[in-house]
Formats: sequence, structure tokens, C-alpha cells
Amino acid sequence: QVQLVESGGGLVQPGGSLRLSCAVSGFTLDYYAIGWFRQAPGKEREGVSCISRGRGNNIYFGDYADSVKGRFSISRDNANNTVYLQMNSLKPEDTAVYYCTASRIISRICSRDYISYAYWGQGTQVTVSS
Repeated sequence: QVQLVESGGGLVQPGGSLRLSCAVSGFTLDYYAIGWFRQAPGKEREGVSCISRGRGNNIYFGDYADSVKGRFSISRDNANNTVYLQMNSLKPEDTAVYYCTASRIISRICSRDYISYAYWGQGTQVTVSS
């Protein structure tokens, strides 16, 4: 059974940092692209970042929304079945529920389109406020 469990959310002041974790089970992580999405109340779901599936050479493609480029960083630890989203220089507009997702689609790159992802975690709340 495929499961994704996010953790690491919380309340942080503007300019602060958080690291979100996505622990996966029920599948081999390296065979899946992973995406992070977020949704704030009254706003559309946004694809924040993604990282491609492995190709046997430890080289992965990563992508970021313009709104987080230069501040967020995605990484994966296949040995520990975990994907991370490091979030720095957080802003109030980063406040949202963040979701970890997995896609089995075979591709050299990854997508930030939610349609590409079949598996979703339950989400973790991130609140940026003073």
C-alpha cells in the first residue's frame, strides 16, 4: 500500500526556515517522481517543486515555481525513503497546507502539474506569521 506522510510543518516568523519531510512506504522511492504542492484557503493548488525519478546515475531533475525559486530546495534520500523540502526566507504568502505527492510516470524530468500525481499525503500546515 502506497503511503506518503508529511511532517515538519509549523509556525515560523517571516524570514525563518522550515524543512518538510515526506516519508514514503509501499513502493521503491527511486522509481517515482515526487512533487510538493501547497494550497492556501481560497487559492488554487500550486505546484511548488518536484524532483524526477532515478535513472541509475544519481542525477535528478528538479523544478521550482517562480514564487519559491532561490528560497526552496528539494532533495531525496532513497536509502531512507524520504524526500525533503528545505524552505528558507519564508514569507507570509508561503502559508498553506503542503502536500507530498508521487508519480510513477516514466520521464527524465518531473512535472508540477497535479494531474501527473496519483498518490498524495495528508498534508502538513505551514504558517508564516509574526
